[in-house]
Amino acid sequence: MMAGKKFHGVIPPVSLIFDEQGGLDKKGMASVIDFLIDSGVDGLFFLGTGGEFSQMSVEERKEVASFTTEYVNGRVPVLIGTGSTNTREVILLSQHAESVGADAVVIINPYYWSLTEENLFAHYSEIASSVHLPILLYNFPTMSGQDLNPEFVLKLVDAHDNIVGIKETVENVAHIRDMILTVKGKHPDFSVFSGFDDHFFQTLTLGGDGAISASVNFAPELAIGIYKAFKEKRFDEAVALHQRMALMPTMYKLDSPFVSVVKEAMKLRGLDISTHVLPPARSLGAHKIEELKKILIQADLLENMPVK
Repeated sequence: MMAGKKFHGVIPPVSLIFDEQGGLDKKGMASVIDFLIDSGVDGLFFLGTGGEFSQMSVEERKEVASFTTEYVNGRVPVLIGTGSTNTREVILLSQHAESVGADAVVIINPYYWSLTEENLFAHYSEIASSVHLPILLYNFPTMSGQDLNPEFVLKLVDAHDNIVGIKETVENVAHIRDMILTVKGKHPDFSVFSGFDDHFFQTLTLGGDGAISASVNFAPELAIGIYKAFKEKRFDEAVALHQRMALMPTMYKLDSPFVSVVKEAMKLRGLDISTHVLPPARSLGAHKIEELKKILIQADLLENMPVK
């Protein structure tokens, strides 16, 4: 494992802000970045699922990586998603992220072909050998169609010291448990992050390192509060916050892709941003926005507005 590159805590998969023509809204993006940093996040992950990377061209993704890394300017670690259906493109994007000063790259496995374990290992090995940056794997089998199992991940970590963590967006908490026991058991500095909001507290209790959760975009006080309370052994407070955060997945069911839901929640909570999304995602209809408001009220997130 690489020395001194341990990632931990609350790292939001940042929603990207676009203008009505689909271009990057740099002013809106800057306000979101400042809000999240001021809220106390431990890093920022750009170009993840909620960052709409799958709807963007290579040049658009490079623009986002360049702008966000420059604007953050070292205030917190910047992680850039560089996953793709082909190895050459991942290498290109990862080398670009390294050249603009990103702190790590996050790489989902190819999401068109179902690869043999041998070919998947070669895919990640070629990428790991092409950059000096730390790499976090991104396990989202619902989207990629292929699970990164703990034994496979251990082989990668054994072979490449710059593979330093994983985002586990998986349905079963037992998978996270096994990842912690199998990989962290041998490599204690390997970072295991939960992806789903309602798995964060359990991930911490199992020995995991943090959360990369969409709700941090509009309710950072929940995940950050859970993390701080857990670390300070204020477990009653952590559980109470977890019960509120566990309501978040119900809102993501309002639309698919869910990116418009997150942006509307950000706006409802006071962030003055464009909620434009890139197709095939579509704007959220008025009826669904009303349903979203009900969920936010149930989670006590409309009476406690963090943004003025």
